[in-house]
Amino acid sequence: MTWSAYSSYLVFVIVVVLAPGPDTIVTLKNSFAGGFRGGLLAAFGIAVGNLVQGTAVAFGLGTLIVRSQPVFHTVRWLGVAYLCYLGVQAIRAAWRGDYGALDERGARASGFRRWREGFLSNVTNPKVLALYLSVLPQFLDPVRSSTLDALLLAYTVAVLGTLWLLLLLLFVKRVQRWLKRRAVRRSLDVLTGGTLIGFGAVLAAGD
Repeated sequence: MTWSAYSSYLVFVIVVVLAPGPDTIVTLKNSFAGGFRGGLLAAFGIAVGNLVQGTAVAFGLGTLIVRSQPVFHTVRWLGVAYLCYLGVQAIRAAWRGDYGALDERGARASGFRRWREGFLSNVTNPKVLALYLSVLPQFLDPVRSSTLDALLLAYTVAVLGTLWLLLLLLFVKRVQRWLKRRAVRRSLDVLTGGTLIGFGAVLAAGD
């Protein structure tokens, strides 16, 4: 793989990473509820999910999953259910509006729970897998490219995605005083909850 091809790939990945998606919303949801640490753990879970899916594609497992319709659709519907579950949680928090109790429970929430939300939201999204499968081959030479080249491209997505989420979390941390206002928290919970359910609906409508 040439530097020219990799540079073109970087431009594409940056555009994809900056586009808001479930990963961004789940990270924000956890940062609102669990502070910078909560968002960081969710972002780490998302990164691991990206690495798992990227590795599967690089070693050819992703193709088998996509071609096996029962497996692919099972993963898709698990993703739909999980995104909707997270969305309903956020809307319920806005409806109750008892953020003192929520913050107390959030402080006690285990780090694994935050990590798990990030990981599951990513790894149960088959569109991430399909994206890897449709994009990576366009930047790989079928004759000269190796599995290491495929891994490099796949892991680039995970690294750049994590960096973007870290920058987002740092911004949220700077405006956390404003975000802690009850009216702002309720509005953000409604927005993130509705967005997650919307992503679930889009995933459910996918072919």
